[in-house]
Amino acid sequence: MATKAEKIVAGLGGIDNIEEIEGCITRLRTEVVDPGKVDEAALKAAGAHGVVKMGTAIQVVIGTDADPIAADIEDMM
Repeated sequence: MATKAEKIVAGLGGIDNIEEIEGCITRLRTEVVDPGKVDEAALKAAGAHGVVKMGTAIQVVIGTDADPIAADIEDMM
């Protein structure tokens, strides 16, 4: 079974599509290579409450566990 971090990585288009990620209170702030690879439905299925897209900047609203999930994703990178 994939972890929440792995599901979010998949929703963001895979580890190679993520240039930068950081936790910020209740959000994961990310920069992606190709925003077209971001699957909003997959992110919501992984537990995201919302997704904000601004070009290559993607914010995934996931709640108070944003920092530990960001750390898990950074470990995968």
